[in-house]
Amino acid sequence: MRVISGNYKGKTLKAVPGMKTRPTSDKVKEALFHRIGPYFEGGDGLDLYAGTGNLGVEAISRGMDSFVFVDKSPQSVKIIKQNLKSIGIQEQTEVYCNDAARSLSALGKRNKTFNMIFMDPPYHINIIPELLESIAAKGLLIKSGIVICEHHSSSTLADKIGILTKQSTERYGDTSVSVYEREQ
Repeated sequence: MRVISGNYKGKTLKAVPGMKTRPTSDKVKEALFHRIGPYFEGGDGLDLYAGTGNLGVEAISRGMDSFVFVDKSPQSVKIIKQNLKSIGIQEQTEVYCNDAARSLSALGKRNKTFNMIFMDPPYHINIIPELLESIAAKGLLIKSGIVICEHHSSSTLADKIGILTKQSTERYGDTSVSVYEREQ
């Protein structure tokens, strides 16, 4: 895995050993960032089910100011911290070993808001609708902010969840990426 573009282009990222994580492929990542960017003029992001930190690191490389990484696996959190340190962006990040739903509650209590939120839960759990509802209810997304959901192509997500409207879904083999935007 590598950073594709921006300030840290070409930097390699460590992967989590074993088969429990499924990092976003470079092909999907490149297509995704061309859809939502490709570059950013600041802003704050959240990466749920962060795995290696791949997507948040790419977003910082392309101009985001800061990112919060959440993963409940201690092994993943260790790799995320190593990746952030190797690139030198620890000061722009927060990393939490926690469940995604609990993290959303904690971030809501802190009145945190984000320009973009990535979520890439394991394909076998159907938690994306619940997390989208929580993001909308807790006001975690700024107006015109986006939520990027990576899911199995056999899963269909609702066109609207609370104040979030699905803008697009792109398919890349077994992987689909749906983008939601907060209403104005």
